[in-house]
Amino acid sequence: MSVYLLWKMPDMEQLRDLSPNSLWQWFETICSIPHPSGHEIALRDHIQQWAQAEGLETQVDTVGNLIIRKPATVGMEDRKGVILQAHLDMVPQCNADKQHVFEQDPITTIIDGEWVRADGTTLGADNGIGMASALAVMAAQDIPHGPLEVLLTINEEAGMTGAFGLQAGLLKGDILINTDSEEEGDVYMGCAGGVDVQVNRTIGRQALPAGYQSFELTLSGLKGGHSGCDIHLGRGNANKLLARFLFGHAEELELCVADIRGGSLRNAIPREAGATIAVSAANADALKAMVDRYRGILSSELAATEPTLKLELSPADAPAQVFTTADQRTLLAMMHATPNGVIRMSDVFPGVVETSTNMGVVKTTGEQVEILFLVRSTIDSGRNMVENMLRALAFTAGADMEASGAYPGWKPDATSPVMQIVRDVYQEKFGKLPSIQVIHAGLECGLFKEPYPSLDMVSIGPTIRFPHSPDEKVDIASVGRYWELLVAVLGAIPDRNA
Repeated sequence: MSVYLLWKMPDMEQLRDLSPNSLWQWFETICSIPHPSGHEIALRDHIQQWAQAEGLETQVDTVGNLIIRKPATVGMEDRKGVILQAHLDMVPQCNADKQHVFEQDPITTIIDGEWVRADGTTLGADNGIGMASALAVMAAQDIPHGPLEVLLTINEEAGMTGAFGLQAGLLKGDILINTDSEEEGDVYMGCAGGVDVQVNRTIGRQALPAGYQSFELTLSGLKGGHSGCDIHLGRGNANKLLARFLFGHAEELELCVADIRGGSLRNAIPREAGATIAVSAANADALKAMVDRYRGILSSELAATEPTLKLELSPADAPAQVFTTADQRTLLAMMHATPNGVIRMSDVFPGVVETSTNMGVVKTTGEQVEILFLVRSTIDSGRNMVENMLRALAFTAGADMEASGAYPGWKPDATSPVMQIVRDVYQEKFGKLPSIQVIHAGLECGLFKEPYPSLDMVSIGPTIRFPHSPDEKVDIASVGRYWELLVAVLGAIPDRNA
């Protein structure tokens, strides 16, 4: 079967020449169709049109998820039904010097030695490679399998809308293979849950004092990354690092803040942050000296993790108004005191983060400063603890706090039959046992358990580095091994009565 291209392909190195060809051909097509969170419909419709042209049954549910069904190959009709699951959307992040409109522009891919990456943007291998593998299976004529379904959900990265809205009774399969993991050789049987937290602080404003000079203070060049998978790597959070400087020096410099902002997604570690500030002409040289000193401190502290960190001070137009002194002090104290990063490591799963939080976005709009967090935990009590820590800080600072979109973790099941099948097939194919893991990221599996409590689930995928950042890349060889595993697992699924 062909991939049935409807979109003009951008100029890019030919991914389809990589192996397995069918998977990479699909990924090339996925990259050519813009699909950031909230804008997946064009990609979904393209896939549905292709499936219908190939005679496959399709269904779009009430929230916009796409389901595709394929009958079993001859002789395998009695096998347990398998659902291959991926999400349609990708995280839109690009470097500051990259002009890219994710709603309109295709992703330009680059084959860089053993990796595939994008040109200054996120690649969308999370979860485009998994999606491509599912569609390649549906397109193939030479892969033995039982009854198959593909479930492609919407808006996973920005709220798991598709998983939340999935209704009971639509899926017919017994086993779900989630393709959203990011380490080949690991088999995931559980994941963290999470909750979005929004803190709003009303800020009074006053006129900028006479004789003040204005500046832009910007922190950039950080690696960023996935707020679950990368939260334990010690990377800098631009919002927190900026707040640290401002809180530490605002009073001695009599510094005024007119605007503060940083990050763009609550589930990405922020790579850039900035503030419009002003000091008296008499303190301008002291400000420059303190910025230089702080740059040196950060360069020393984060030498291993953030070698391209930049802290820059540049002249700016004078703002008409700045934050009042009292409100500025309270806001900066709250931001500096707010927990961020790993809160606790798991006692049950060594090396796995149990609970974390990410100050993902800070935005000033008029007299409101909005701060967005994503709290993750493999246990509900840990998630609730951090949520209440943020609630307590907001209360102390006179801010409003709202938690929303809470989703459950996927409770590990060490007796899962499909997990054991994947483990055994992996050992047979590659001569070693895979690592059975719990991931500190929000897979949709936990949400699927509510409408489909009897689903037996597992998550596998290729090796993807630095998802949710422009450094995202996927290991080519690992994609081949992941594909071999997936195809072999489909052939090893037992009969329904086994």
